[in-house]
Amino acid sequence: MTIELIIFDLDGTLVDSCEDIKNALNYCLKLRGLEGFSQDEVRKMVGEGVKRLIEQAIEKRGAKKDLLEELLNCFVSYYSNNIAVYTKPYPEVSDILDKLYDIKKAVISNKLSFLTIKTLEKLNLLHYFDFVAGSDTFSQQKPSPVPILETMKKFNVSQENTLIVGDSNIDIETGKSAGIKTVAVTYGYRERELLKDADFIIDRFSDLLSIVRKT
Repeated sequence: MTIELIIFDLDGTLVDSCEDIKNALNYCLKLRGLEGFSQDEVRKMVGEGVKRLIEQAIEKRGAKKDLLEELLNCFVSYYSNNIAVYTKPYPEVSDILDKLYDIKKAVISNKLSFLTIKTLEKLNLLHYFDFVAGSDTFSQQKPSPVPILETMKKFNVSQENTLIVGDSNIDIETGKSAGIKTVAVTYGYRERELLKDADFIIDRFSDLLSIVRKT
């Protein structure tokens, strides 16, 4: 089996964006007199897209559900203007992406597409990828297999030649549903226990290289 396409998650996989997400969320909550969240709390809430992040914050703070749209707009506005104050690529990411120059690479995130692209641009990572998609790119978002299947179709690549790399059970579920191999990274936002169903589990981004070259 030769890997022709690698699909990456963004937050918790390629970049650590948790502090900037936390700051944007807490800014908007505090404007409305609601208590903010710690970075560890936010880390556990990230991964299902901005709408679900705000919904969880409202639920946990017992706030009115009709605040959703207002908080959502506030978050997107603030975060867009402060998207990479503290956000950094994880160690080895640029180096390994350089070494994977001969393989097609895509990012599929549950972040809004313009925020996904902006994050990659700010961190000088965008040029590594042949395609970037967010939660609003396709008719469905992860864990639906639709984004994976549509991306494979775009590059005319088969399931056995495609790999997904992510930090959460959502990425694993997405990959399994699409019939592709899954790689889970342990340095991201989810506990190792939640990653146990992945085909491969890696502790460092550089470990990806041996998987890709051997499969």
